[in-house]
Amino acid sequence: MTTAAIYADFAAREAHGVSPTYERLAYAVTRDLELLALLDGLPPAKRQPNLLFGVVRLLGGPVEDPAEFHDHAVANWPVIEAEMRTRTTQTNEAGRCAVLLPVLNALPQPLALLEVGASAGLCLYPDRYAYRYGDHLVGSGEPVLACASTDMATPTGLPQVVWRAGLDLNPLDVTVPADLAWLDALIWPEHTHRRARLRAAAAVVAADPPLLVRGDLVDDLPALAAQSPPDATLVVFHSSVLYHVPMPRRVAFAEAVRGLPGHWIANEAPDVLPYDTLPTPPGEALYNVLALDGRPLAWTRSHGQAITWFT
Repeated sequence: MTTAAIYADFAAREAHGVSPTYERLAYAVTRDLELLALLDGLPPAKRQPNLLFGVVRLLGGPVEDPAEFHDHAVANWPVIEAEMRTRTTQTNEAGRCAVLLPVLNALPQPLALLEVGASAGLCLYPDRYAYRYGDHLVGSGEPVLACASTDMATPTGLPQVVWRAGLDLNPLDVTVPADLAWLDALIWPEHTHRRARLRAAAAVVAADPPLLVRGDLVDDLPALAAQSPPDATLVVFHSSVLYHVPMPRRVAFAEAVRGLPGHWIANEAPDVLPYDTLPTPPGEALYNVLALDGRPLAWTRSHGQAITWFT
């Protein structure tokens, strides 16, 4: 894909109907030859819309008006470029726990959770959040994670988690203001509910921090997994992470995780991991495939806002 095509696809499949600001901005970038040329000077993995828009927001730049965004980005490109080269999109959306919950509940309890690409570890606490599937509430407290479910039995309880750990190339700490500011900048402008959710989930994590390890998803996975308690079911999981990883390393990761005891939950875009057959997605928006041990189970939206179970 050209950089312009990447931004057009983001506008049509991810931002459309979800963030009018980012949809408008992404389409503007597709026509902005000056900004496209600047973006093309970055490595391919660093040209993505979420990274550019998040960095501009982190640095206090405007995103509401495409013309103002253009002027600001061009005038401040050296600073923006430096941030984009050193950062990655580490969206830590606790809402994704809502699509993981039905799978986690079905596994032998108690669980030892190990998240790959954990960011600040907010998705390591599915047992501490509350959930709303339609009119059905599961759990109590804050945040309450809303999820539209289709063809799925509503979960009736929460999993029992006795150990939680995360692996990330650059783990974040919710008690560090700069790290929390980056997580906030990655939330799309209109999503005040997600911003409130971030604060509530960060409070849960800060009160009982997980084990977060700086490391590689292939080289350092076995050693971290070996620290899990032997009397708990190990669950290695990840959501919207592997698209950052080159294909050969994805293959190596799949081999590594299949060699571990326990289970593997993947929640990734359909072209990230190979599946023999998949049903037609529910719509034109970007959907992830939720899979257990390599078996696809459901379509999910990227922020955990919806799940459609395969029938």
